[in-house]
Amino acid sequence: MARLNVNPTRMELKRLKARLSTAVRGHKLLKDKSDEMVRRFTEIIRENKRLRDEVEEELARTLRQFSLARSLTPAFEAETAFSMPSVRVNATCKTESVMGVEVPRVELTDEKRSEGLPYAYSEITSEADDSVAMVSALLPKMARLAAVEKTTRMLAAEIERNKRRVNALEYVMIPQLEETIKYIKGKLDENERAAVVRLMKVKGRA
Repeated sequence: MARLNVNPTRMELKRLKARLSTAVRGHKLLKDKSDEMVRRFTEIIRENKRLRDEVEEELARTLRQFSLARSLTPAFEAETAFSMPSVRVNATCKTESVMGVEVPRVELTDEKRSEGLPYAYSEITSEADDSVAMVSALLPKMARLAAVEKTTRMLAAEIERNKRRVNALEYVMIPQLEETIKYIKGKLDENERAAVVRLMKVKGRA
């Protein structure tokens, strides 16, 4: 490991020892943070998988229900009925902190439903009613899934950055500091021995 290019003085030795102490503490803190982030990331990944499985299953049922409704209703009437919204939802986007990472949180607010469905019951079959109700019930879960998936990507990127910092401290900075401190100590010891030898020679001549 290459050492730092510094002057071998006692002041420099003291400064490097302080830097080494700080680097060791920082490495421990970052390592602990990385371990905790991985634990939280694992929990969120499990939640993400659970939500995705539920959404995909419910979405498949909903699409099958829509297909059935379309097959029992003339195309023009179905398109007209399904193009009229029965629910108005406002999405409020906020953030929350997960291990120091600001991740999104989506809340659906001010949900306003029209009185009944936006079409005449005599025009559309009951299968269409069921499909509209299924979509309305699925919307909050889809919003939650979107926020969780974004959280997993942000945490994964932060874990990778934190890992690079830990590796830089563990395999580059700390070994460099230790090697440089060892070099300075050796130089100082060598200078002390040389000074003692010179002093002894001076005394021997006196």
